Amino acid sequence: MENRISPESSLWNPWHGCHKLSTGCRHCYVYRGDSKHGKDSSIITKTGQFNLPVRRKKDKTYKIPSGNLVYTCFTSDFLIEEADEWRIEAWKMMRERYDLHFLFITKRIDRLGQCLPPDWGDGYDNVTICCTMENQDRVDYRLPLYKAAPVKHKIIICEPLLSAINFKGELGTWVEQIVVGGESGKEARICNYDWVLDIRRQCIENNISFWFKQTGYRLLKGEREYKIARQFQHTQARKAGINYSGRSNGNNYSD
Repeated sequence: MENRISPESSLWNPWHGCHKLSTGCRHCYVYRGDSKHGKDSSIITKTGQFNLPVRRKKDKTYKIPSGNLVYTCFTSDFLIEEADEWRIEAWKMMRERYDLHFLFITKRIDRLGQCLPPDWGDGYDNVTICCTMENQDRVDYRLPLYKAAPVKHKIIICEPLLSAINFKGELGTWVEQIVVGGESGKEARICNYDWVLDIRRQCIENNISFWFKQTGYRLLKGEREYKIARQFQHTQARKAGINYSGRSNGNNYSD
């Protein structure tokens, strides 16, 4: 999953690298980018950005301005096993920077319970944990775990969307937003626009914010398949005009 960073947002990658876990990982953009530089994405390494949230400028103020949304661990999975030792310090930095809002995406929601800090309780107010559900199989497995997880801010990520999805009446006030997007890259699998619209319908029925983030490279609409260049995938999704605001608490993952 890729993202563009606005002036009010920051990117913090405390570690880099991941292991492919489910079908949504097949054409991972991190692996694709690393391969261009001969880098092995399966090796998890702590980065030079590790302590970025608490770094200060010469005037002693924090380098990341207060109020920023911090997209966290977008070149790995925050809950990956190799980072168990490093994560302890990462949680401490999130707690220290309570004036920031941290957001990370995971495919490993089944590890959350063993990865939380002692003072987590029912969640930190300044942390959104998003869970990827790319097809019906992953919805069936991850949705019950995610719904039950002690997290204050939850967003479902259906990107890359690889099948029709039925949330089976399990949506409600516990989820703040659902983000949908097709798969990018020349090897992308098809995203059917009907799947997108049906997820939107389920969001509207439950008054949940819906964001069609990007079309992906191959979008099937009706009987026609469109191949959309990378630079137009976000704008074409926006032009569809199908985003839905739903309930809003200011923490939505958005453009």
